[in-house]
Amino acid sequence: MRPSSSPSEWGEPSIAPPVDASDPFAVVFGDPRVDQACGTDGWLGAMLDAERALAEALAEAELVPVAAAKAIGEACRSGGVTSAVFAHASSASPVVPLVNTLAEAVPLEVRGWVHYGATSQDIMDTAMMLVAHRATAVIVDNLAHAAEAAASLTERHRDTLLIGRTLGQHAAPTTFGAVAAGWLSGIDAARDQLRSARFELAAQLGGPVGTLEPYGTQGLRVLADFAHRLGLADPGLPWHTERTRVTRLASALATGAGTLAKVAHDVSVLGSSDVGELREGSGGGSSAMPHKHNPADSVLVLANVRRTPGLAATMFAALESELQRPAGAWQSEWQTLSQLLRCCGGASSRASSLLSGLRVDTGRMRSHLDATGGLLRAGAVADQLAPALGRREAHELIADLAARAETATFDGQSSAADHKPPGWAQLGDQSERPDQPSAPHGPPGAGQATFREFLDADPTVTAHLTAAELDAACDPTACLPAARALVDRALARHRAQEEP
Repeated sequence: MRPSSSPSEWGEPSIAPPVDASDPFAVVFGDPRVDQACGTDGWLGAMLDAERALAEALAEAELVPVAAAKAIGEACRSGGVTSAVFAHASSASPVVPLVNTLAEAVPLEVRGWVHYGATSQDIMDTAMMLVAHRATAVIVDNLAHAAEAAASLTERHRDTLLIGRTLGQHAAPTTFGAVAAGWLSGIDAARDQLRSARFELAAQLGGPVGTLEPYGTQGLRVLADFAHRLGLADPGLPWHTERTRVTRLASALATGAGTLAKVAHDVSVLGSSDVGELREGSGGGSSAMPHKHNPADSVLVLANVRRTPGLAATMFAALESELQRPAGAWQSEWQTLSQLLRCCGGASSRASSLLSGLRVDTGRMRSHLDATGGLLRAGAVADQLAPALGRREAHELIADLAARAETATFDGQSSAADHKPPGWAQLGDQSERPDQPSAPHGPPGAGQATFREFLDADPTVTAHLTAAELDAACDPTACLPAARALVDRALARHRAQEEP
């Protein structure tokens, strides 16, 4: 009998969230709050907010009649201006059809005051800053939740030992608390950078060539009041062709996304079936293999982040803005920034879910560590021998013993004495050749040689280190004091950042 494919039986909600008709993948990849801020209605609302605030600031400076400003504000709020303004591309900007539609919505005697003294870029840049300000509020909030989840993991697993891995290989013992502290530190730094960039999001008002000439001596006053009414920063002077605040925002978004990708990549690797030390708490089904628990949140974080470097690069390319109004540079930012915000919104939302539900298999972490037979502490043993042998000689001796222990483990040797040193295959000896297939690689099992056995069997090692000293050098818990100090520092910094 063919199984039912109803959403509820396949583990998905029976009532799906609304889908953006212009982007069928928005629900999969994005955060609906960010998508709303960056969508058609979000941009239109931001443009109308800019026109309303401009009229009110001009009325406050007595450059526009109060009644006219009130009529313009009412027209901006009435809903009479629709997304149809985006369908007119002849002017290379939706501002011209927006202003024309707005003018038709006010009394005839008011029409001359609509968009008074402003240029199209003033409205589009200000709208872009409003869209970014609203979207980044959500992203910062997502990062805050992700950081809190990382802080909880850091504190809970302060002493949870696991294998540290470098270049994909076993390196030295560490703690999962230290790993999570690294995540926490990165997320906190990214959130702080994005908050700083958000604080710098400024209104734009300069008039035709950025001199504020239409407003005479009241120009700077109007600019400051305009920014204040919108909740944006006062830029000090118009920035039509000075785009550094835009690239600071793009950089902060791309940096934050990359930080989350590091977390997602770690989880996907440590959650692989062959490692199994971590597991996502939800989702991850397969259409073909019922047994699978795919790292869905990690996958979607990484998919979003893959797109951010190219989007950020486009924002940086717009820095090259000639004279007083560039051709194509600022226009290239609108859609690009929207996409960048959407990617970062989705990545931050998924990362928050990922960290909040992360499951940690502490037993498996410890069993993997113990299975290395003390090999991960080879560096500590070499350090203990260095005063007697010299650092280089000690390193070479321990490197040789470690290599022999690894080979013994790989070949399933039963003891250190059974192992033959490198170069053992002699010419004419066809029974044991390095190019022959050997036993599958795996942790040492019962009866297999361990690194500690090789240390105990080496006369140079035992001549300088007692059994107790070797025990101390090979003890993986020796990393705990240093790891705890790092964990405590990360948590202290996080808590300080959370203080009002």
